[in-house]
Amino acid sequence: MEPVKVPRVLSIAGTDPTGGAGTQADLKSIAATGGYGMAVITALVAQNTVGVRSVHTPPVAFLREQLTAVSDDVVIDAVKIGMLGNVETIEAVSEWLTAVRPPAVVLDPVMIATSGDRLLNADAEDAMRRLLGGVHLVTPNLPELAVLVGDACAGSWDEALDQGVRLARAHGVAVLVKGGHLAGPAAPDALVSIGGDGAVRTAEVSSARVDTVNTHGTGCSLSSALATLYARSGNWEVALQAAKTWLQEALETADELDVGTGHGPVNHFHGVWGRGLADMPGDGSHSVP
Repeated sequence: MEPVKVPRVLSIAGTDPTGGAGTQADLKSIAATGGYGMAVITALVAQNTVGVRSVHTPPVAFLREQLTAVSDDVVIDAVKIGMLGNVETIEAVSEWLTAVRPPAVVLDPVMIATSGDRLLNADAEDAMRRLLGGVHLVTPNLPELAVLVGDACAGSWDEALDQGVRLARAHGVAVLVKGGHLAGPAAPDALVSIGGDGAVRTAEVSSARVDTVNTHGTGCSLSSALATLYARSGNWEVALQAAKTWLQEALETADELDVGTGHGPVNHFHGVWGRGLADMPGDGSHSVP
Protein backbone atom coordinates (compact mmCIF):
# COMPACT_ATOMS: atom_id res chain seq x y z
CA MET A 1 0.00 0.00 0.00
CA GLU A 2 0.99 3.62 -0.44
CA PRO A 3 2.09 5.18 2.86
CA VAL A 4 -0.47 7.45 4.55
CA LYS A 5 0.69 10.42 6.63
CA VAL A 6 -2.02 10.04 9.30
CA PRO A 7 -3.64 6.63 8.72
CA ARG A 8 -7.19 5.88 9.79
CA VAL A 9 -6.91 2.71 11.85
CA LEU A 10 -9.86 0.65 13.08
CA SER A 11 -9.62 -1.50 16.20
CA ILE A 12 -12.08 -4.42 16.36
CA ALA A 13 -11.80 -5.79 19.88
CA GLY A 14 -13.18 -6.06 23.41
CA THR A 15 -12.94 -3.47 26.14
CA ASP A 16 -10.87 -2.94 29.28
CA PRO A 17 -12.45 -0.43 31.67
CA THR A 18 -9.09 0.18 33.37
CA GLY A 19 -7.63 1.22 30.01
CA GLY A 20 -4.63 -1.07 29.73
CA ALA A 21 -5.77 -3.56 27.10
CA GLY A 22 -8.42 -4.08 24.42
CA THR A 23 -9.76 -1.19 22.41
CA GLN A 24 -8.61 1.33 25.00
CA ALA A 25 -5.00 0.22 24.62
CA ASP A 26 -5.41 0.04 20.84
CA LEU A 27 -6.59 3.63 20.61
CA LYS A 28 -3.69 4.83 22.77
CA SER A 29 -1.18 2.87 20.68
CA ILE A 30 -2.62 4.13 17.39
CA ALA A 31 -2.46 7.74 18.58
CA ALA A 32 1.03 7.36 20.07
CA THR A 33 2.40 5.96 16.80
CA GLY A 34 0.83 8.55 14.53
CA GLY A 35 -2.62 7.34 13.49
CA TYR A 36 -6.26 8.29 13.92
CA GLY A 37 -7.95 5.55 15.93
CA MET A 38 -11.48 4.19 15.63
CA ALA A 39 -13.08 1.29 17.51
CA VAL A 40 -15.76 -1.35 16.99
CA ILE A 41 -16.61 -3.28 20.15
CA THR A 42 -16.91 -7.07 20.04
CA ALA A 43 -17.31 -7.64 23.78
CA LEU A 44 -17.80 -5.64 26.97
CA VAL A 45 -15.34 -6.99 29.52
CA ALA A 46 -15.46 -6.39 33.27
CA GLN A 47 -11.76 -6.60 34.08
CA ASN A 48 -8.96 -4.78 35.85
CA THR A 49 -5.22 -5.22 36.35
CA VAL A 50 -5.86 -8.32 38.50
CA GLY A 51 -8.09 -10.30 36.14
CA VAL A 52 -11.30 -10.73 34.16
CA ARG A 53 -14.58 -10.90 36.06
CA SER A 54 -17.16 -11.30 33.31
CA VAL A 55 -17.76 -10.79 29.60
CA HIS A 56 -20.90 -9.52 27.86
CA THR A 57 -21.10 -10.14 24.12
CA PRO A 58 -23.49 -7.84 22.22
CA PRO A 59 -25.68 -9.38 19.50
CA VAL A 60 -23.76 -10.08 16.31
CA ALA A 61 -26.26 -7.98 14.35
CA PHE A 62 -25.12 -4.93 16.35
CA LEU A 63 -21.49 -5.80 15.61
CA ARG A 64 -22.33 -5.77 11.89
CA GLU A 65 -24.03 -2.39 12.29
CA GLN A 66 -20.94 -0.96 13.97
CA LEU A 67 -18.65 -2.26 11.23
CA THR A 68 -20.75 -0.97 8.35
CA ALA A 69 -21.33 2.37 10.07
CA VAL A 70 -17.59 2.94 10.00
CA SER A 71 -16.82 1.59 6.53
CA ASP A 72 -19.82 3.29 4.89
CA ASP A 73 -18.39 6.66 5.89
CA VAL A 74 -14.64 6.50 6.58
CA VAL A 75 -11.75 5.31 4.41
CA ILE A 76 -9.96 2.66 6.47
CA ASP A 77 -6.20 2.41 5.98
CA ALA A 78 -5.56 -0.42 8.46
CA VAL A 79 -7.43 -2.74 10.80
CA LYS A 80 -6.32 -4.34 14.04
CA ILE A 81 -8.43 -7.28 15.26
CA GLY A 82 -8.33 -8.44 18.86
CA MET A 83 -10.82 -10.34 21.01
CA LEU A 84 -13.54 -12.05 18.96
CA GLY A 85 -14.77 -14.71 21.36
CA ASN A 86 -17.10 -16.99 19.39
CA VAL A 87 -17.81 -18.44 15.96
CA GLU A 88 -20.58 -15.95 15.10
CA THR A 89 -18.39 -12.95 15.84
CA ILE A 90 -15.42 -14.36 13.92
CA GLU A 91 -17.57 -15.11 10.88
CA ALA A 92 -19.21 -11.66 10.93
CA VAL A 93 -15.79 -9.97 10.98
CA SER A 94 -14.57 -12.28 8.21
CA GLU A 95 -17.55 -11.43 6.01
CA TRP A 96 -16.97 -7.72 6.56
CA LEU A 97 -13.28 -8.04 5.68
CA THR A 98 -14.20 -9.83 2.45
CA ALA A 99 -16.65 -7.07 1.51
CA VAL A 100 -14.49 -4.06 2.47
CA ARG A 101 -10.96 -5.44 1.81
CA PRO A 102 -8.91 -3.06 3.99
CA PRO A 103 -5.34 -2.69 2.68
CA ALA A 104 -3.73 -3.85 5.94
CA VAL A 105 -5.21 -6.21 8.53
CA VAL A 106 -3.39 -7.31 11.70
CA LEU A 107 -4.90 -10.10 13.79
CA ASP A 108 -3.97 -10.54 17.44
CA PRO A 109 -5.67 -13.89 18.13
CA VAL A 110 -6.94 -13.69 21.71
CA MET A 111 -7.13 -17.41 22.43
CA ILE A 112 -5.22 -18.14 25.65
CA ALA A 113 -5.67 -16.38 29.01
CA THR A 114 -2.69 -15.41 31.16
CA SER A 115 -3.70 -18.29 33.45
CA GLY A 116 -3.23 -20.68 30.52
CA ASP A 117 -6.98 -21.31 30.11
CA ARG A 118 -8.35 -21.46 26.57
CA LEU A 119 -10.75 -18.66 25.75
CA LEU A 120 -12.25 -20.23 22.61
CA ASN A 121 -13.98 -23.56 22.13
CA ALA A 122 -12.85 -25.96 19.39
CA ASP A 123 -15.31 -24.62 16.80
CA ALA A 124 -14.17 -21.03 17.42
CA GLU A 125 -10.52 -22.07 17.15
CA ASP A 126 -11.27 -23.60 13.75
CA ALA A 127 -13.06 -20.40 12.70
CA MET A 128 -10.02 -18.41 13.82
CA ARG A 129 -7.77 -20.53 11.61
CA ARG A 130 -10.09 -19.86 8.66
CA LEU A 131 -9.91 -16.14 9.40
CA LEU A 132 -6.13 -16.22 8.88
CA GLY A 133 -6.65 -16.39 5.12
CA GLY A 134 -8.26 -12.94 5.18
CA VAL A 135 -5.58 -11.05 7.13
CA HIS A 136 -2.06 -9.88 6.31
CA LEU A 137 -0.25 -10.36 9.63
CA VAL A 138 -1.04 -12.49 12.68
CA THR A 139 0.64 -11.79 16.04
CA PRO A 140 0.10 -14.74 18.42
CA ASN A 141 1.95 -15.24 21.67
CA LEU A 142 3.70 -18.60 21.98
CA PRO A 143 0.76 -20.53 23.53
CA GLU A 144 -1.57 -19.17 20.82
CA LEU A 145 0.93 -20.00 18.10
CA ALA A 146 1.05 -23.57 19.38
CA VAL A 147 -2.75 -23.88 19.29
CA LEU A 148 -2.91 -22.50 15.74
CA VAL A 149 -0.42 -25.09 14.46
CA GLY A 150 -1.73 -27.90 16.68
CA ASP A 151 1.48 -28.46 18.62
CA ALA A 152 2.89 -28.15 22.12
CA CYS A 153 4.05 -24.70 23.21
CA ALA A 154 7.54 -23.93 21.96
CA GLY A 155 10.25 -24.16 24.59
CA SER A 156 12.98 -22.47 22.56
CA TRP A 157 13.32 -19.68 20.02
CA ASP A 158 14.19 -22.14 17.24
CA GLU A 159 11.04 -24.16 17.97
CA ALA A 160 8.97 -20.96 17.93
CA LEU A 161 10.42 -19.90 14.57
CA ASP A 162 9.67 -23.35 13.14
CA GLN A 163 6.04 -23.07 14.25
CA GLY A 164 5.86 -19.59 12.73
CA VAL A 165 7.08 -20.91 9.37
CA ARG A 166 4.55 -23.74 9.47
CA LEU A 167 1.70 -21.34 10.22
CA ALA A 168 2.78 -18.95 7.46
CA ARG A 169 2.96 -21.78 4.92
CA ALA A 170 -0.39 -23.29 5.94
CA HIS A 171 -2.39 -20.07 5.65
CA GLY A 172 -0.41 -17.75 3.36
CA VAL A 173 -0.12 -15.12 6.08
CA ALA A 174 2.83 -13.27 7.60
CA VAL A 175 3.46 -14.27 11.22
CA LEU A 176 5.00 -12.23 14.00
CA VAL A 177 6.72 -14.78 16.24
CA LYS A 178 7.09 -13.30 19.73
CA GLY A 179 9.61 -14.53 22.27
CA GLY A 180 8.22 -12.73 25.29
CA HIS A 181 7.18 -15.99 27.00
CA LEU A 182 10.69 -17.43 26.81
CA ALA A 183 13.35 -17.04 29.49
CA GLY A 184 16.54 -15.05 29.09
CA PRO A 185 17.75 -11.45 28.98
CA ALA A 186 16.54 -10.81 25.42
CA ALA A 187 12.99 -10.47 24.07
CA PRO A 188 13.20 -11.38 20.36
CA ASP A 189 10.45 -10.93 17.79
CA ALA A 190 10.60 -12.12 14.19
CA LEU A 191 8.50 -11.39 11.14
CA VAL A 192 8.13 -14.64 9.18
CA SER A 193 6.69 -14.70 5.67
CA ILE A 194 6.74 -16.94 2.61
CA GLY A 195 7.78 -15.43 -0.73
CA GLY A 196 6.16 -16.12 -4.06
CA ASP A 197 8.96 -18.58 -4.78
CA GLY A 198 8.24 -20.47 -1.57
CA ALA A 199 11.33 -19.17 0.20
CA VAL A 200 11.09 -18.29 3.88
CA ARG A 201 11.90 -14.71 4.82
CA THR A 202 12.67 -13.93 8.46
CA ALA A 203 13.34 -10.44 9.83
CA GLU A 204 14.30 -10.56 13.51
CA VAL A 205 14.31 -7.63 15.93
CA SER A 206 15.47 -8.19 19.49
CA SER A 207 15.34 -5.96 22.55
CA ALA A 208 16.43 -6.21 26.17
CA ARG A 209 13.88 -7.83 28.44
CA VAL A 210 12.39 -5.26 30.83
CA ASP A 211 12.05 -6.24 34.49
CA THR A 212 8.53 -5.02 35.27
CA VAL A 213 5.17 -6.51 36.23
CA ASN A 214 3.42 -3.75 34.31
CA THR A 215 2.92 -5.53 31.00
CA HIS A 216 -0.89 -5.61 30.79
CA GLY A 217 -2.02 -5.13 27.20
CA THR A 218 1.40 -5.54 25.62
CA GLY A 219 0.08 -7.77 22.83
CA CYS A 220 -2.84 -5.44 22.05
CA SER A 221 -0.53 -2.44 22.03
CA LEU A 222 2.09 -4.01 19.77
CA SER A 223 -0.36 -5.28 17.16
CA SER A 224 -2.22 -1.96 16.88
CA ALA A 225 1.10 -0.09 16.65
CA LEU A 226 2.16 -2.43 13.84
CA ALA A 227 -1.05 -1.77 11.90
CA THR A 228 -0.53 1.99 12.26
CA LEU A 229 3.17 2.02 11.43
CA TYR A 230 2.70 -0.24 8.41
CA ALA A 231 0.03 2.13 7.07
CA ARG A 232 2.50 5.00 7.55
CA SER A 233 5.48 3.21 5.96
CA GLY A 234 4.14 0.56 3.59
CA ASN A 235 6.77 -1.87 4.90
CA TRP A 236 6.22 -4.55 7.58
CA GLU A 237 9.88 -4.76 8.56
CA VAL A 238 10.15 -1.01 9.02
CA ALA A 239 6.91 -1.10 11.02
CA LEU A 240 8.24 -3.86 13.28
CA GLN A 241 11.47 -2.01 14.05
CA ALA A 242 9.58 1.19 14.86
CA ALA A 243 6.94 -0.62 16.92
CA LYS A 244 9.57 -2.46 18.96
CA THR A 245 11.42 0.79 19.67
CA TRP A 246 8.19 2.47 20.81
CA LEU A 247 7.07 -0.50 22.93
CA GLN A 248 10.48 -0.80 24.59
CA GLU A 249 10.16 2.80 25.74
CA ALA A 250 6.60 2.16 26.94
CA LEU A 251 7.75 -0.87 28.97
CA GLU A 252 10.86 0.78 30.40
CA THR A 253 8.74 3.63 31.78
CA ALA A 254 5.67 1.59 32.74
CA ASP A 255 6.54 1.75 36.45
CA GLU A 256 6.14 5.54 36.32
CA LEU A 257 2.39 4.96 36.12
CA ASP A 258 0.41 3.96 39.20
CA VAL A 259 -2.57 2.08 37.82
CA GLY A 260 -4.05 -0.86 39.74
CA THR A 261 -2.64 -3.43 42.13
CA GLY A 262 -1.88 -6.20 39.64
CA HIS A 263 -0.24 -6.16 36.22
CA GLY A 264 -0.49 -2.50 35.28
CA PRO A 265 -0.44 -1.03 31.75
CA VAL A 266 2.53 0.03 29.67
CA ASN A 267 3.23 3.75 29.36
CA HIS A 268 1.82 4.35 25.87
CA PHE A 269 2.44 8.11 25.79
CA HIS A 270 5.81 8.40 27.54
CA GLY A 271 7.48 9.72 24.39
CA VAL A 272 4.71 12.22 23.68
CA TRP A 273 4.67 13.47 27.27
CA GLY A 274 8.44 13.59 27.52
CA ARG A 275 8.86 15.61 24.35
CA GLY A 276 5.84 17.90 24.49
CA LEU A 277 3.97 18.01 27.79
CA ALA A 278 4.46 21.40 29.43
CA ASP A 279 4.32 21.88 33.19
CA MET A 280 0.91 23.06 34.36
CA PRO A 281 0.81 26.60 35.78
CA GLY A 282 0.70 26.62 39.56
CA ASP A 283 -0.82 30.05 40.16
CA GLY A 284 -4.45 29.15 39.42
CA SER A 285 -4.25 30.67 35.95
CA HIS A 286 -6.46 29.16 33.23
CA SER A 287 -4.17 30.25 30.42
CA VAL A 288 -2.81 27.56 28.13
CA PRO A 289 0.99 27.11 28.50
